[in-house]
Amino acid sequence: MLMSHTCISLLHTVTPPVSHSLTYLNLSAVLLLRRQLHRPFTFRRRPISVSAMDTSSSSASVDQLSADLKNHSLCNLKKVDNFDWDHSLVRELPADPRLDNMPRQVFHACYTKVSPSAEVDNPQLVVWSESVAQNLELDPKELVFYPVPYEIRFEQPDFPLFFSGASPLPGSSSYAQCYGGHQFGMWAGQLGDGRAITLGELLTSKKQRWELQLKGAGKTPYSRFADGLAVLRSSIREFLCSEAMHSLGIPSTRALCLVTTGKFVTRDMFYDGNPKEEPGAIVCRVAPSFLRFGSYQIHASRGKEDLDIVRRLADYAIRHHFPHIENMNKSESLSFDTGKEDQSVVDLTSNKYAAWAVEVAERTASLVAGWQGVGFTHGVLNTDNMSILGLSIDYGPFGFLDAFDPSFTPNTTDLPGRRYCFANQPDIGLWNIAQFAATLQAAKLFEEKEANYVMERYGTKFMDEYQAIMTKKLGLAKYNKDLISKLLNNMAVDKVDYTNFFRLLSNVKADPNTPDAKLLTPLKAVLLDIGQERREAWTSWVKSYIQELVSSEVSDEERKTGMNAVNPKYILRNYLCQSAIDAAEQGDFEEVRRLLKVMERPYDEQPGMEKYARLPPAWAYRPGVCMLSCSS
Repeated sequence: MLMSHTCISLLHTVTPPVSHSLTYLNLSAVLLLRRQLHRPFTFRRRPISVSAMDTSSSSASVDQLSADLKNHSLCNLKKVDNFDWDHSLVRELPADPRLDNMPRQVFHACYTKVSPSAEVDNPQLVVWSESVAQNLELDPKELVFYPVPYEIRFEQPDFPLFFSGASPLPGSSSYAQCYGGHQFGMWAGQLGDGRAITLGELLTSKKQRWELQLKGAGKTPYSRFADGLAVLRSSIREFLCSEAMHSLGIPSTRALCLVTTGKFVTRDMFYDGNPKEEPGAIVCRVAPSFLRFGSYQIHASRGKEDLDIVRRLADYAIRHHFPHIENMNKSESLSFDTGKEDQSVVDLTSNKYAAWAVEVAERTASLVAGWQGVGFTHGVLNTDNMSILGLSIDYGPFGFLDAFDPSFTPNTTDLPGRRYCFANQPDIGLWNIAQFAATLQAAKLFEEKEANYVMERYGTKFMDEYQAIMTKKLGLAKYNKDLISKLLNNMAVDKVDYTNFFRLLSNVKADPNTPDAKLLTPLKAVLLDIGQERREAWTSWVKSYIQELVSSEVSDEERKTGMNAVNPKYILRNYLCQSAIDAAEQGDFEEVRRLLKVMERPYDEQPGMEKYARLPPAWAYRPGVCMLSCSS
């Protein structure tokens, strides 16, 4: 494994270690640096927000939201055909001189100008995100309110045409991005946006930058042998998970809307030689930037001639998405001791690229810690699926834990080695950061000691974040490694539902006089079919847990409130997605919309919606529901 033994034992990685060789860097330095560094790193940054919406806003009343919209200055509100476009990436980075979408290798360029080309026939709006629409400052005249049920619908008649790519948005400047990546630990060369076409970048009145991207909009030079299209099944999953993750408080790309194309797409879902036709769809993804680790890797891999593009891309990212780093000065004292005998010190204020890489590493570490906290498994953590902003991106065969299983992977392609299983995600995050740091080092943006420190910061940040998350999930006053380790071991042995267990744990009272026979009563809904030996093991753990709660001197009510704020009641289980997909494929989109509303308030009780918190039914374990392939 790539991280320290401490990290691995904390996460209970019971699967075989990831088997791969490092392409650029020897990570043994990470373990040494962990012990050698004498001075903690303090980054006095002014972090940018990658999302302007507070999750609580999704539960606002109609009147409150109407008032908020009215309070906007009219000059700040836009119609979908009158956005304030900026197109900084197109303006500042090298373009492919060719304008066709013929699949090919694209050299010396960061993108290719290409227009959506997916065939559409009477596209229909399936679902939309109210909070994303507000982020983009869409004019309320484009929206119509329906009090019961509370919805916002786009009244612009051309809306489905704009966001299926059938009609170009005025002012847009569409392109597909060029990038490469490591897939399952092996360098895959050029990949790129094979079916995603960015319409451009718009700026809000608050100077927030948002890229709009249509996924499934047609072929690009990066499509290789694929058709550049997407199906309704995978598009619903991407849309819902983007919004669900945001509402859980996990940094994520967003989704404005999902439209059907009115055409069918042929897919072999299980790669078993039995393709079938499925409804086509296009989802509009939204993010401040879709730059990935692979956006830099592809140019470093092509030799000296393209190394300057790596620098230009780094300058671009810092200028537009990490401006606080551009404005650093010596007074911020961003330096660290290498711990070597020569007592050398590296001052990050003298190298913005090293400071930037450290922040990318820390954001990535925080992201992965958040995934572990809510039981999310991405499934395809290739370097081309890693955002430089620390966002969850590219929702393919993802899955939330049902029964706690550290070796769980939702990706059938990942089954042989389980490289991307739940327990391995922290290590894979480090491995990917190593590749990113090596790319910047190859472009001579910093030296090996800075690269090693970037990886060191990932490990430290992850451990800090993960321990803080688990402490809050248990409602403890301080981190207790032994207590948490025994809990996760028990959960793994008895395959306890991850989400429901932590939600119910808040019902345990800090009463050391509770009779043994009643200790497990608050958890009986999740401790199913356990024998006497396991019952004794759980009873012992609950006793230790209560002792820890008593020492914290926090009231039961206060602790329950705090725990319920970090332990969701509702997560986007795969079977819930499938139920919505089954209905949508028959032309009924109401379940998709209803599921979105539930997932927008994952920490609330939501009376009447309890069925969305139920354990998966038996049919949920069939192929194509609990596990999926990368095919879409």
